[in-house]
Amino acid sequence: MTQIRIVFELLLKDESGQDLIEYALVAGLIALGAVAAMSGLATKIGTAFNTVGSQLTSAM
Repeated sequence: MTQIRIVFELLLKDESGQDLIEYALVAGLIALGAVAAMSGLATKIGTAFNTVGSQLTSAM
């Protein structure tokens, strides 16, 4: 019983995986921000192409 307790206490003190979790969270936040920015940019680009297409059609 005491060996299980000692192993459990050692696992609680071990922080080696903490950095990996922090990097994963930061990467996830960056990816979320990139997706949000790209979706807004895609709308603006689509609108610009539609405007150019309409102007080319009306110019003919």
